[in-house]
Amino acid sequence: MLQGAATGLVLLLGFALPPLLQLKEVPALRVIRRDMGPPRQSALAVYVLGFGAVFALLWWQAGDLKLGSYVFGGFAGAFGVFAAIGYGALKSIGRFGRTGSVSWRYGLANLLRRPRANAVQITAIAVGLTAILLLTLIRADLLDSWRKRLPPDAADRFLVNIQPEQRGPLAEFLERNGVKQPQTFPMVRARLVAINGRQVGADDYSDERARRQIEREFNVTYLSALPADNKVSEGAWFGPEDLERGAISVEHWIAERFGIRTGDRLDFVSAGQGFSAPVASIRKLDWDSMRPNFFFITTPRLLEGFPASYIASFHAPPGDALLTLRLSRAFPNVTVIDVGVILRQVQRVMDQLIGAVQLVFLFALAAGVLVLYAALLATQDERTHEAAVMRVLGARRAQVLACSRRSARPRSAGRSRHACSSWISSGTAGSGSPAPRSGSRASC
Repeated sequence: MLQGAATGLVLLLGFALPPLLQLKEVPALRVIRRDMGPPRQSALAVYVLGFGAVFALLWWQAGDLKLGSYVFGGFAGAFGVFAAIGYGALKSIGRFGRTGSVSWRYGLANLLRRPRANAVQITAIAVGLTAILLLTLIRADLLDSWRKRLPPDAADRFLVNIQPEQRGPLAEFLERNGVKQPQTFPMVRARLVAINGRQVGADDYSDERARRQIEREFNVTYLSALPADNKVSEGAWFGPEDLERGAISVEHWIAERFGIRTGDRLDFVSAGQGFSAPVASIRKLDWDSMRPNFFFITTPRLLEGFPASYIASFHAPPGDALLTLRLSRAFPNVTVIDVGVILRQVQRVMDQLIGAVQLVFLFALAAGVLVLYAALLATQDERTHEAAVMRVLGARRAQVLACSRRSARPRSAGRSRHACSSWISSGTAGSGSPAPRSGSRASC
């Protein structure tokens, strides 16, 4: 709540502070005499400070200068495109200004009188609609695509600390309970101690996550075939020579974090014993597959003499709520992780997030209505003055209302004389009255 209030306050000050500071330059006579013209304003200062506040907020929320710059640049580009389209549309309707009824001519004349200011207002509405559409995209597309990434048969149970002699009985137990083909992987706990013969530690890295990972043991597995959902991005998977002498495959995120490349030699220590091998490949993983994934995979011969346990995953049959309990009783040493409960909790959180996005969507709509209403109130005095002048010149009430509806942009009081001239020159004076003489234009 404090973060949201701070965001709104910064935006308000960013766009409203320069006009408020200009109040000190407004003479007291301006309050009494309206014919002095509007006070001088520096629109550049308003936009620079306002957009600077927007960029600072995007940087703060994103937590990354590059990402914040991308988002700001996207909105700035959209702002420029919308402004060009709005300005071009206002210019293109100029040829219709001499056709149609008097109310249409008057409304179009008001639009064309200040095309740049009108284009800015059109652009502001367009950018607001763009933000609303982005919220709709997040709600309807992004969340749905995340849900569809999980296959219906995704593993929802993980078994950890399976001993080698338990693999056979565990497979038979799962088969009797309707579980088909559980995936089982050997796992050795090992710590990375050196890269190319150089000792590595937390002091060698500035990234906080890298500092934490280098100080702990990794779960290392050994396989001959490339696992599913793994793709080799650099190098090649284990060949006959690699299987004979020993080699390592590294996940690409951990390789970038530790500065590991193909051909580098890695040294590990596990249970007081060490092993070393060159990096044969860099892999990319699908972490959303709900399958066991490993940062480091070695050839089987490299870890044959090391103590290993096994990890397995499977999809529990629907409707069997007591499977986890029976499994824990049959194998007390095996740790059963019920990911299905976590996924259901995540689903509830996502549903709450959807409700929050809907609330923000409605709030954005309400804010847009308030902005439009405030724009109308800001020009109410000018429109009332012009309506009074038109009534004096003989315009009917229906004509005045029609002109007001078709006039979509405020005018300054100094423009009223031009409006009166346009009305007189049109030769219309409502209620059958003759048009005033041209000499009345000056008194207007």
